[in-house]
Amino acid sequence: MKKMFRATNVVITMLCLMYFITYLDRVNVSTAAAGFGPEFGLNKTEIGLVFSAFAYPYLIFQIIGGWVSDRFGAKRTLIACGVVWALATMMTGWASGLASMLVARVLLGLGEGATFPAATSAMSRWVAKEKRGFAQGITHAAARIGNAVAPAAMVWSMAAYGWRESFYICAIISFAWVAVWWLVFTEHPKDHPRITAEETALLPPPKAKGAPVPWGPLFRRMAPVTIVYFCYGWTLWLFLSWIPQYFLHSYDLDLKKSALFASSVFFAGVLGDTLGGWVTDKLYERTGNLNKSRSWMVAICMLLTLISLVPLMLTHNLTVSVLSLSAGFFFAEMTIGPMWAIPMDIAPEHSGTASGMMNTGSAAAAIVSPVVSGLLIDRFGSWELPFAGSMLLMALGVLLAFRMRPDSKFSTASTGSKVADLQRAT
Repeated sequence: MKKMFRATNVVITMLCLMYFITYLDRVNVSTAAAGFGPEFGLNKTEIGLVFSAFAYPYLIFQIIGGWVSDRFGAKRTLIACGVVWALATMMTGWASGLASMLVARVLLGLGEGATFPAATSAMSRWVAKEKRGFAQGITHAAARIGNAVAPAAMVWSMAAYGWRESFYICAIISFAWVAVWWLVFTEHPKDHPRITAEETALLPPPKAKGAPVPWGPLFRRMAPVTIVYFCYGWTLWLFLSWIPQYFLHSYDLDLKKSALFASSVFFAGVLGDTLGGWVTDKLYERTGNLNKSRSWMVAICMLLTLISLVPLMLTHNLTVSVLSLSAGFFFAEMTIGPMWAIPMDIAPEHSGTASGMMNTGSAAAAIVSPVVSGLLIDRFGSWELPFAGSMLLMALGVLLAFRMRPDSKFSTASTGSKVADLQRAT
C-alpha cells in the first residue's frame, strides 16, 4: 500500500488525470456536435472548423510552452494552463453560434498547448530513463480513456441535461485538478515531503536550471521526429474528430449506438498506449539499442496501422469497420510510448522544448486533418475516403522513422564547440 502512495507514483497519477481531463475537454465537442450542429445550422465543413479551431493556438504554444516549462517549471506552467482550459470549457457551454464556439475552442487550444511538453519536462525529473516509455505510454493511455469515455459521457449528459451542461461538468473537473496539482507537486523530487531515498536514487540527476536553448540546431535535430509525428497526428485527429460522426451517419445509427462503437475504437487505443510504452522499455532493456526500441518499433506499428485500415476501403460493413478502425487505432497508439520518450532521449536538458517541437507535428495535423476530412465528406459523400489519406501518411512515416536516430544524443556542448571552431576558423 505504501508503494502506491510513493511521491513518484502520485506525480504520475496526477499526470494521468491531467491527460484524461484534457482529452475529455478537447474531444467532447465531437459528440456534442450532434447537438450544437443542428442548433447553430452548421454543415460538415463548419463543424470541421470548430474541431480544428482548437489546434491553431495549440500549435503555436507547443514550443513556447515547452520552453516556459523548462525555464520556469512544470508546476506553475500547468497551473496557468489548467485555469485557462477550464475557463474555455465553461465558455463552450455558453456559446450562441459558430463565432462564439470558435472563440471558446481557440482559448481551449491556448490553455492546453503547453500541457504535454510541460508534463514531459516534469517526467524528465520524476521518471527514471529506463521507464520513460512506460510513463509516456500510461499517461497517453489515460488520454485515450478520456477519448473513450467522452462519447458515452456526452450522450448521457446530453440526454439528462443538454449539450451545454456537459461542458460545465467538464470545467468543474478541470478546476478541481488544478487545485490538487498545486497541493501535491514539487518541481524537484528532492523537495517533495514524501520522497524516499530509494526513489531519489533511481531518478536522473537534477537538470541545470535555465540552460540556454540552441534553437537552430535543436530544430534541425528534431525535424525528422516532428514530421513522423505529423504523419501519426493526421490519423489521430481524424479519429478524434470524426469517428463518433462516422458511425452516426455512415451507418445511420442512433446517437447511443454510435457512441458505443466510437468508445470501443478509442478503448483499443488505451490498450495500444499501455502496451506500446511497456514494449519499448522492454526492448531497450534487452537490447540497449534506442534505434531498435524506438525507431524500429514506430516504423513497424505505423506499417501495421496502414494494413489494418485496408479492409475499410474494400467493403462497407459495420463489423469490418469496427474491427478495422480498432486495430488501426491500436497500432497507431503503440507508437506513442517510443515517440514521446525520444525527446527525452535526444535532448534531456531541453526535454520540454524538444517535445514541444515534436508535438507541433501533431498540432499542425490537428489544424488540417479535420477540415480536409469534412471537405471530402461534403464533396464526395464518402465517410471512408478520409482514411485513405491516413494510409498514405503512415507509409511516409514508416520511411522517415529511421531518420529519427534517438541513439544520437543532442549535445549543447558539442554545438557550442562547433560554433567556437567556426569562429576560430574565421
